Amino acid sequence: MTAQPEHPADPRITAIPHTINAIGDALTGAERARFYTEVLAAEESAVPASMRRWWKVAMLHRAPVVVQSRANAEAGRSLVSVDELLVGEAQ
Repeated sequence: MTAQPEHPADPRITAIPHTINAIGDALTGAERARFYTEVLAAEESAVPASMRRWWKVAMLHRAPVVVQSRANAEAGRSLVSVDELLVGEAQ
């Protein structure tokens, strides 16, 4: 018997590896600079949390619904945009 995920992942979105270089490569120019600055300045114990947060940002860029979520939030059709979810998690 094998365990199956309760909510299968969308096969159209490939996961970004959890490495500093892969995360950096998946970010935009300004985000990439902030990511590397944050990771390089972090204490050893803070690096995994920083990588996890930026990995989520990079993965959102790949999600096909992110553009619609932002548009809905700007038009007042949605309570929270995906960007606000990330900001709330970082606090």
